[in-house]
Amino acid sequence: MGAEQRVLAIDVGGSHVKLLLQGEVEPRKFDSGPKLTPQQTIDGTTASALEAGWTWDVASVGIPTPVRGSQPLAEPANLGKGWLGFDFEQGFGRPTKVVNDAVMQALGSYEGGRMLFLGLGTGLGSALIIDGVVEPLELAHLPFRKGTFEDYVGERSMLARGKKKWRKLVFDVVEQLAKAMQPDYIVIGGGGVKQLDELPPNCRRGDNELAFLGGFRLWDPAWTPSTSAGSELSPS
Repeated sequence: MGAEQRVLAIDVGGSHVKLLLQGEVEPRKFDSGPKLTPQQTIDGTTASALEAGWTWDVASVGIPTPVRGSQPLAEPANLGKGWLGFDFEQGFGRPTKVVNDAVMQALGSYEGGRMLFLGLGTGLGSALIIDGVVEPLELAHLPFRKGTFEDYVGERSMLARGKKKWRKLVFDVVEQLAKAMQPDYIVIGGGGVKQLDELPPNCRRGDNELAFLGGFRLWDPAWTPSTSAGSELSPS
């Protein structure tokens, strides 16, 4: 990646949309929520970047829904409508790579080997990276107990059950997924990790701002790993 190419990384969450320009240190953000549309994301990002005096050449966008070929495959469960098939590159008018938000944070968290990433937030994000090969996962809605994994470790569960029970459930879910995935280590990220005083065995604490590093890495040909799909990293 040439030094003149500046990347704008955009992390779309259930509560806020956060953005950071490569070379800057202070992210900008604006409100998200259950009515947020992709066009509002484009407009809010553009306005926030303009207010900061940022100009960029290419963009990376992490969104909480499955993605393939930089195209959302479904409407995010915790956002508004209109994401399915939305063309972010056309919206921004610049080259843009779109991935699942957990993939973007996983890329920024990766330190080699076989890593399972779990993002605790409004829902449950997940991704697996094996020796640099990215495997996006969709574990949130798989059956667990009387519901799904997300039902037990998402934000609503913490609010309904209280932190003590929620923390125990997080340990139980991590144990189950570790048995299935057999990672060398697990990174727990998302806003929910701040609610964990202790971490399950073999886990490391993630940081939401590592999503920005993951967004920058998407455009770095010296770093970008391949995917099992045999194409660009944009599939998710």
